[in-house]
Amino acid sequence: MFVDSHAHIDGAEFDADRDQVIERARAADVSLILNVGTGDPHSCALERAVDLASQSEAVYVAVGTHPHDARLYDEAAEEKIKKLISQNSRVIAWGEIGLDFHYDNSPREVQLDVFRRQLRSARELNVPVIIHTREAEAETIAALRSEWAGSGLPGIMHCFSGSQWLADNAVELGMLISFSGILTFKKADDLRAIARSIPPALLLIETDCPYLTPVPYRGKRNEPAYVVEVARCLAELREVSLEEVGKVTTENFARLFGLPV
Repeated sequence: MFVDSHAHIDGAEFDADRDQVIERARAADVSLILNVGTGDPHSCALERAVDLASQSEAVYVAVGTHPHDARLYDEAAEEKIKKLISQNSRVIAWGEIGLDFHYDNSPREVQLDVFRRQLRSARELNVPVIIHTREAEAETIAALRSEWAGSGLPGIMHCFSGSQWLADNAVELGMLISFSGILTFKKADDLRAIARSIPPALLLIETDCPYLTPVPYRGKRNEPAYVVEVARCLAELREVSLEEVGKVTTENFARLFGLPV
């Protein structure tokens, strides 16, 4: 059994075959998918993500405002996200939120303010968070230490591709580390070394589909069934069986969100 802990299957890339994508995931023993809603918080993007979970027992949802869209975040967006989380049992996390200083689609000071605001709101609602961080490691850890540490709540460092320093500090904060198809890329030796170092109880796997398709499917649209290839790579790195990686990461996901295995 496997869990894709981060996917975007509500997007237009899957409009033509979404049901078949979910069926292919089931056929590959991917039992659960966490679909992460992103986009303009004032549009119907987040509702679209939530609606998908109402149509499939295999899908849970997270909603939040991505750092790319931080400039659009305001009180109305905050209340909308709170309502979606509070009123839908299939919505189990606030995210993805964080900092992206690579693209800077929103001003950095705005990203920092909105990241901290969303951490405080998630803490208020007592739900885990899903963190996106790119080229903003020190700022991300500083925000988590000031707004999240001591909450007793878990979170996920999604699509981890950072440094050993980031991994060590995230682990110290009790965050789970989720690896994507990047782990299988030819030039990802440093990342593979980090993957060997993460405590088993803090490991997760994901696709971040439709992006970051793992080897051997590079060049194709990514989808949840391919998370098994991430698990396969992780198993080889850690010298354990594929079944063991599936078991551990599924149990970690279930424990994180209080779900039955």
